[in-house]
Amino acid sequence: MNLAGRFAIITGANRGLGREIAERFVRAGAGVLLTARDEPLLTATTAALQTLALDGRPVVGMVADIADAAACEAVARRAMEVAGRIDVLVNNAGVYGPMGPIESVDWAEWVQAVQINLFGTVLMVRSVVPAMRRQKYGKIINLSGGGATAPLPRISAYAASKAAVARLTETFAGELQDDHIDVNSIAPGALNTRLLDEVLAAGPEKVGEAFYQRSIKQRDAGGAPLGKGADLAVFLASAASDGITGRLISAVWDDWETLPQRAAELAKTDVYTLRRIVGKDRGLDWDER
Repeated sequence: MNLAGRFAIITGANRGLGREIAERFVRAGAGVLLTARDEPLLTATTAALQTLALDGRPVVGMVADIADAAACEAVARRAMEVAGRIDVLVNNAGVYGPMGPIESVDWAEWVQAVQINLFGTVLMVRSVVPAMRRQKYGKIINLSGGGATAPLPRISAYAASKAAVARLTETFAGELQDDHIDVNSIAPGALNTRLLDEVLAAGPEKVGEAFYQRSIKQRDAGGAPLGKGADLAVFLASAASDGITGRLISAVWDDWETLPQRAAELAKTDVYTLRRIVGKDRGLDWDER
């Protein structure tokens, strides 16, 4: 999983999983452009990662709000100025958004969460695809996760936007496959990051007693290691994963390291995709007419 010679844009890269991914990319030999909205933290993260860069590979930070189309285009232009190419995009930036019953949450905050999680992902893809098409090669990695695969009552903006990201991943994979651009999503597992802190701060009255208690158990158990999601990101950014596309892959549960040996078989199935479950899938005869 060598990333030498590759250049990646990583959003939300100043903390948590985004920072871990950025560090793994730098250690694997990639040049990176890191984006986030918090300038002081981004500056500190960029400086720290520059000390790890191999052979003078560029490590650049750029403050950007990915919910803004002009900012996303500026990020892509900056990447081309720095490296002359864009090999990888990691859409990591995301927020939970407002927590609570849909009839009482702040509507502006709900919309903003969708703008960041969903529109920001689409805008960054739109911004980098022209360069990738010219190269006839690219890797797009979206962070989706639990919000895509299970209902999240009282955290509806996050759940809806992350499910949309998973379906967009499949859609963009089909749209871009002729140009050898692989598009995949990562489910990194239950992470102990600032998002968990926000759930605990919101309390059971907003997120519900069951989800709150589950979050406490996650906090106390330590959560999924950040490194698992970061390692999967490196794999999906590398040549080892060429041709694997349109999938939502769990960093914790899926045996993704063996996928290169199963790529041909995988391509013929709907494994690791979002699909409607019908009665016969559960041994029921409800679908027979």
